[in-house]
Amino acid sequence: QVQLVESGGGLVQAGESLRLSCAASGNIFSIPSMGWYRQTPEKQRELVATITSGGTTNYVDSVKGRFAISRDNADNTVYLEMNSLKPEDSAVYYCYAFIKQYYRGRFYDYWGQGTQVTVSS
Repeated sequence: QVQLVESGGGLVQAGESLRLSCAASGNIFSIPSMGWYRQTPEKQRELVATITSGGTTNYVDSVKGRFAISRDNADNTVYLEMNSLKPEDSAVYYCYAFIKQYYRGRFYDYWGQGTQVTVSS
């Protein structure tokens, strides 16, 4: 029983910024890793950025220097600050969480519903 709720998507012009949020709730003991993936009808889902519970980050090369991922461990929320947006950033962005659950300590991958980001030129 885990739910990821995303928000912050929308339509912006090239060069502008957007901030995505994703809050995880439910049967959660810990979240070793959270992040964002994106997907278009023409491309496979690709990793955009991830962050561990300890603050270690990883970015796909195309967004380095423009995007910043962060998280609030107390609130089980991950953020993606997207700056200097480009039309090629347009996609459905999916929140991802690798979650350890209570009792048996099982690990599972969870995905949000996705939020649309459209960048016009």
